[in-house]
Amino acid sequence: MRLTYPRMSARRQLRRAIPQPVRQRLYDWSPSRKRRWREVPGLENAPAAASVVLTFDDGPDPSCTPQVLEALNQAGAKATFFVLGRHVAEDPGLAREMLAEGHELALHGMTHRHHDQLSLEEAEAELRDGSEAIESAIGQRPTWYRPPFGSASPELADLCVKHGLGLAYWSAWGQDWEDSSAARIAGLVRRDLSPGTIVLLHDSARYGQRDDAEATVGSIPLIAAAARKEGLELVSLSTAVSDHAA
Repeated sequence: MRLTYPRMSARRQLRRAIPQPVRQRLYDWSPSRKRRWREVPGLENAPAAASVVLTFDDGPDPSCTPQVLEALNQAGAKATFFVLGRHVAEDPGLAREMLAEGHELALHGMTHRHHDQLSLEEAEAELRDGSEAIESAIGQRPTWYRPPFGSASPELADLCVKHGLGLAYWSAWGQDWEDSSAARIAGLVRRDLSPGTIVLLHDSARYGQRDDAEATVGSIPLIAAAARKEGLELVSLSTAVSDHAA
């Protein structure tokens, strides 16, 4: 099944004109992201001795999330999905399926905007409404929040405390928002795979620069095999944190 999305915008086509190795170095370098994370610290690595955390942003997406769930099931892996409240409200049944499969639903906001650039009232609505949408669907409130684009602010961090949300970033990624291959996505993740690594992937192509999300699905068994080779288990973020606390 091909997971297709609307035709690329001119902006996306312009990005693709930049050679992929150059784009990769720019993504990795990103001094603005590193500065933001120093100013607004969040969890970049889980305190886990023998596990890795797979996380997926931007879902749930009925054209991709079920395939991700199946790949995770076949790999014997559990993950944390940073979901958008609007998409949970559109498909609460899929959200419940994710929970039933043993995965964790965390918050990515109500909508996919730069939450750090919103007014305080708008930013709080993103956290409040998104959390309520998740709770309405699955009967549980999220305990983790990852802002879209990994962009937080001190005010947003304060709102996380107010709403009982831990702020989570990542320490490895597959850059799978791009038009890529499963092998390349897995290869990028393997560079930084170690105990406690939090891996950023996406179970939707809605907000990326690619036409479908098939490569992400295909990367899951490759990442799982690499983790097993290092003696690492793929678990949810809350599991990794709670296991350490125990």
